[in-house]
Amino acid sequence: MKLAKVATLAAGAARRAADETYYATLAVRAGLVTPERPDRLAKMAAAVYRFGMLGAIPSVAAQRYRDRTALIDELGSLTFRELDDHTSALANAWRARGLRDGEVVAILARNHRGFHYAVFAAAKCGARIVLLNTDFAGPQLREVVAREGADLLVFDEEYREMLGDLTPPRGRYRAWAEQPGVDTLANLIAGATRSTPRRATTTAKVILLTSGTTGTPKGAPRSDPTSLAPLGAILDKVPFRARQITECPAPLFHTLGFAHMFIALGFGSTLVIRRRFDPRVVLDSLHRHRATALVVVPVMLRRMVDLGPEAFAGHDFSALRIIFVAGSQLGADLCVKVTEAFGPVVYNLYGSTEVAYATIATPADLAVEPGCVGGTVSSAIVKILDEHGAELPPGQTGRIFVGNNFQFDGYTGGGDKARVGKLMSSGDVGHFDSAGRLFIDGRDDDMIVSGGENVFPSEVEELLSAHPAVAEVSAFGVDDDRYGQRLRAVIVVREGYSLAEDEVREHVKAHLARFKVPRDVVFIDELPRNPTGKVLKRVLREL
Repeated sequence: MKLAKVATLAAGAARRAADETYYATLAVRAGLVTPERPDRLAKMAAAVYRFGMLGAIPSVAAQRYRDRTALIDELGSLTFRELDDHTSALANAWRARGLRDGEVVAILARNHRGFHYAVFAAAKCGARIVLLNTDFAGPQLREVVAREGADLLVFDEEYREMLGDLTPPRGRYRAWAEQPGVDTLANLIAGATRSTPRRATTTAKVILLTSGTTGTPKGAPRSDPTSLAPLGAILDKVPFRARQITECPAPLFHTLGFAHMFIALGFGSTLVIRRRFDPRVVLDSLHRHRATALVVVPVMLRRMVDLGPEAFAGHDFSALRIIFVAGSQLGADLCVKVTEAFGPVVYNLYGSTEVAYATIATPADLAVEPGCVGGTVSSAIVKILDEHGAELPPGQTGRIFVGNNFQFDGYTGGGDKARVGKLMSSGDVGHFDSAGRLFIDGRDDDMIVSGGENVFPSEVEELLSAHPAVAEVSAFGVDDDRYGQRLRAVIVVREGYSLAEDEVREHVKAHLARFKVPRDVVFIDELPRNPTGKVLKRVLREL
């Protein structure tokens, strides 16, 4: 028995070594690994020892890329060396004002350099970093801040009124301020020493929040990765390269934007960000900066292609090799339109705040099946399970379970996602096709039973979204005395078109089974969405 156990452990270690070697090879191919001077390598190693991986990234990037532009925002450009210096100064300022190792720093900021300052200064202090959704209402914000036990709060000035007198024990500071003041990050940075902060006795941890589409957002912490697997999962499918230019309208507080903030720093790529999304401004910026990658959520792509061909005229997007999209369902119709506008450069990631990454659809996948989310990435396992935990064959719909080594640690308020062995539920249902491509059929809690028939609202949404008169659509179940539940479709009609309830029902009846026809059809001016583009169905149900 002992020999068998030793053999199993040895085989596992050999597989791990082979996997890490493969991920390292991908990093070399991407230009992430290059020869460095011994003195710089020593300083990088010292930074990792002092701050951990999260806090060390600005210092490592400063040694490698120095005076290359790290980010561009409304205030101009900032080099990698300046970013490291400013975050060290802010960390020292917060230390002087009483911030202790392991305390909680909550950040409520849009996409600008102040977000970077707050995250990396907090990381250098070994803090627990809570990224707050900029779309929070006052009560929701207060509930999350209280639950997470914030000791220090960073916020943009526009949220001052909503915050009221909410002031954590270590104070609150403005990240973006229209007027200067002693409580701004810029003032703290200007008045503090830029010497290397003292080593924290705790390792920084980031707490991302779930989307909150059905209730109060939950904190989903995860630890520093102990493997190159998360990076390898991306590089195995997506051709990111070092020293490029990435346009990132996606919110930095969300998993998608936050991950690409780190990818840009690690790769020495310039990150172009701005506080608010404007589709015309993004198109102009892609052209002006010769961006090689665009990181977005689907609703942003929808607004860009809806501008029409005239908005694209005169713009050169030949440098753009990657449109990296995640956060909510892309959909076949939108995928086709984006590909027509930009070319075959769309990479559609499927994952969640809790499970991290699962699959990525490449342009080759989407050319064949524009509605898919692609094949499983390296280092991940994705299985479709029935209600008893048994694996289902291709073509059959079941709950999606994911395994990888970068999943969250459980909700901060208690609770967890459903698990089967080492696999975690993504919260969705879906199926694989015969080629190993995954399709998302809906949320596992969205399926309704109407008159004894199972209905997945997402199937109806996908059909209606391709209708020329439909700009946006959301479908969901509501209680029904006769059928148990019935399907309701809420539709935003495209400008210049008209649409009647009976036309909607006839369109669905012509393409899907009769029991999938929505009994209720409601027209509104705009769907309520969170900043990552997910429709707030709890708000729709309250209308």
